[in-house]
Amino acid sequence: MTFGKGLVQGLAVTLRSMLRRSATAQYPDVQPELPARSRGVIALQEENCTSCMLCARECPSWCIYIDSHKETIPATTEGGRDRSQNVLDRFDIDYSICMYCSICIEVCPFDALHWSPEFAYAEGDIVDLTHDMNRLREWMWTVPAPPALDPGAEESKELASFRQKQEDAGDAS
Repeated sequence: MTFGKGLVQGLAVTLRSMLRRSATAQYPDVQPELPARSRGVIALQEENCTSCMLCARECPSWCIYIDSHKETIPATTEGGRDRSQNVLDRFDIDYSICMYCSICIEVCPFDALHWSPEFAYAEGDIVDLTHDMNRLREWMWTVPAPPALDPGAEESKELASFRQKQEDAGDAS
């Protein structure tokens, strides 16, 4: 019979692991090589945020705090209507309760939130883990560029219309 076969296999795995050299990373002295699109900290591109509150509503841990107010923009043409626009006053993320689930980044329709690979933002006090707009904006310079399109892929409609407008403007001058 095979009495004790599992025990022997388990001991064999343990013995093989004990004889291998360990792969310990000397972290503070040697920085790890992370994948290009790894999740570290969330960065905010403030210009793209319209204060739509989708990220705050969809966040399962409710760690995003947004305050805004409406401003009236006067009409550019005579007889035109004044427009109202949301202006972002406060955008805070509390990383002490953030789950890094990426839902806020996925639901943002204006690409205002991005993953930055920076991971070393530890604090001595838990209160300092709430990052405000200014601190979230500072992470934007570490956000990697989006990956290139696949060869032979169709150009996005937005890019195509932008290029067409540029060509039309060039032809007009």
